Amino acid sequence: MTASEPISIVIAEDHPVFRDGLRALLTSVDDTRIVGEASSGTDAVELAAALQPDVVLMDLRMPGLDGLEATRRIVATSPHVAVLVVTMFEDDESVFAALRAGARGYLLKGADQHEILRAIRAVASGEAIFGPDVARRLIAFFGTQRSHGPLVFPELTEREREVLELIAQGHNNQVIAQRLVLSPKTVRNHVSNVFSKLQVADRAEAIVRAREAGMGGERQQS
Repeated sequence: MTASEPISIVIAEDHPVFRDGLRALLTSVDDTRIVGEASSGTDAVELAAALQPDVVLMDLRMPGLDGLEATRRIVATSPHVAVLVVTMFEDDESVFAALRAGARGYLLKGADQHEILRAIRAVASGEAIFGPDVARRLIAFFGTQRSHGPLVFPELTEREREVLELIAQGHNNQVIAQRLVLSPKTVRNHVSNVFSKLQVADRAEAIVRAREAGMGGERQQS
């Protein structure tokens, strides 16, 4: 892409209404050009390889090959193609998984038109960009990590530490599931893993261990 050429874009989105909205937006400005549309991750990978666009707008949840794996494959074979995730999922796990997969930006589907265009132009020029809501979550996440220190319960995964933090604040599994946008079954599995790795018998003992390590500062009951 040169300064005089429009940004070539592939839209990877399986919801027709949202895809239509993106198409209408991108055809309304002079500096963007849609070169392909995909309704699955497999199609997105194939179109990116064949068309070599400047930007792929990538939904995370699509039939067949999901957006994360599609992003990995596109970046692996065409690292110059900028993948901008546009999704409804704002949980930390989805954000960090997308970044690890090689996405250059992350927006929520509630972003306004100006925000979407600004993000497309930014990633096309080599920048990394996040929507305001996602940026706040990243800042909060790293702030929490700094306050606890990097060596707090290193045997736990990032998600398990998040669960333990909420346990230490006194929250029950239902609230934890709501906070982390997880299913109750997934939360139960994480709690079981935390108990096993910390070698504690129950929730009360886990809370004691966590608070001794500086976690659960809010100590809210639910």
